This record gives sequence, C-alpha cells and structure tokens, in this order.
Amino acid sequence: MPTAKRSGARRARTYDPDKTWTALTAQVRALSAAAHALDERRLALPSGLPGWDVRLLLAHVVGEIETVPRLLTEPPPRAVRAAVDLPGWAVSTAGAADDLAAGVVRDAERISAAYGEGPAALASALDAAAELLAAAAPEAVRTDRLLPLRFGPMAALDVTVTRLVELVVHSDDLTRATGADVPLDRGAVAATVRVLADALAAKSPGAAVEVRIPPYAAIQCIEGPRHTRGTPPNVVETDPLTWIRLATGRTEWATALAEGSVAASGERADLTEVLPVLA
Repeated sequence: MPTAKRSGARRARTYDPDKTWTALTAQVRALSAAAHALDERRLALPSGLPGWDVRLLLAHVVGEIETVPRLLTEPPPRAVRAAVDLPGWAVSTAGAADDLAAGVVRDAERISAAYGEGPAALASALDAAAELLAAAAPEAVRTDRLLPLRFGPMAALDVTVTRLVELVVHSDDLTRATGADVPLDRGAVAATVRVLADALAAKSPGAAVEVRIPPYAAIQCIEGPRHTRGTPPNVVETDPLTWIRLATGRTEWATALAEGSVAASGERADLTEVLPVLA
C-alpha cells in the first residue's frame, strides 16, 4: 500500500488549490467542447488504449470527472491523516487495470441508460459531470479533508490533482485518436508533468540520473553514483508532452529517442526499465 511518506529527503511537492481548480475546470471545458464536435464515425475509432474505442474513452472520462463529487458524498475515512500521496497514487495505478476495464463498461452502460446512444448522449453526460464537479467547490480542494480513495485515504486536494492528471492524459488520447483539437491547459500540463516526474523519483529512488522536463520539473532518480555539483553525468531531457506520453506508456522510450524528442546523455541515461510510471 502506498504511503504518504516519500523515500529520500526531498520535500513533498505542494499544489495551489485555486490554480488546481482553475486548471481542472479549464480542461473539463476543453474535453466537453471536443465531445460536442464528434460524430458517430469518430466515436467508433480506436482510442489507442487496448480494447477501447473513443466511445469507451469518453465514458471513462465522464467517470473520472464524477470521481471527486462522488467521493465527497461518501462517509469520510476514520483515518486522521492521508495514507496515499500523489506519487504513491501514480505508481499504484498499474495494479488496477482489471478494475478499470470493468469500470469503464459500467460507465458506458450507465450513460446509455440515462442519456441514450450516440454522440449527443456522451456530450450530455460530460456536461452533467461538469455541473457536478462545479458544485463540488470548495470542498474538492481542501487539504484538511480526507476522501476514501481505493488505495487509501487521500487529501481532497490531492484527489483533485489526480483527476487533473487523468484528464490531461485522456485529452491527449482523444486528440491523437480523432484529430479533434483538445487544448491542454498550461497549468494542467504543469501539474501533470510534476506528478509523473515525482512518481518516477518515488518508484526508482536515487540520484544517478537527472530527468529534466523544462520548464516544469527536474528530478533525480535511479540508484547509483551521485553527483554533488556541476552537470550530472547522466541526463535525460524532454518536452512536457513527450514526458507525459512516456510516463503513461503512450510512447516507447526507444521510439522517443529515435524521433529525437528525448535527449539522453551518459551510460545510465536509459529509462526503459522504469517506464511507464502510470499505466
């Protein structure tokens, strides 16, 4: 079970409640606008996720948006402190694939029962989820309220940040699958990059490799000799969107290297064995 304590001496990163909420609502609006523009043909396209077409992807997005409002209505955990932090959440998602697959089918069936079939039904479900989310403020960004996440009690603000990560990743999925223009909010991208970078540092602690994702994050990871000053001997650098795709398994390390979207220097600057961090 992931814990709120991080390995190493690095301080846990914090997220501003107002900026987080602004970014989340902006990303929800972008997804909703894109959903309204989709037709039946594009809903049937493969999403890029195994076994999911775009229709199932959007059903999953609806469920992701509804998560925080739903958790706010459930009995609070008895715990007095969080058991899960953001890096812990990210590295724990790999074990939830079966539950995720079952959940997306339930979401799709629920949406069909409530709104019918076709593009308009999914767009309406997204709009309704957005309204539920809007009503969840300001409880959704409290740091002193715990929510009963499946991995253990988690601060409400952190749960909201996890939804931001999910929506950025799936906005990019939707763009690549359909060609739809789903803008990525800058604040949403920044938070997503940082959560995934910190997750890599938690999954593979150490200081042998420095991973840079300018302008948002730089972390050290992987056990081995550490540097104390100057340029480290093993450096990986990439852009925010490539990092998000690498960290979530949308892009393979070898592919990113071949395309030149990742620069890696040093004999240990190979992240093949430690990616993805969120699957």
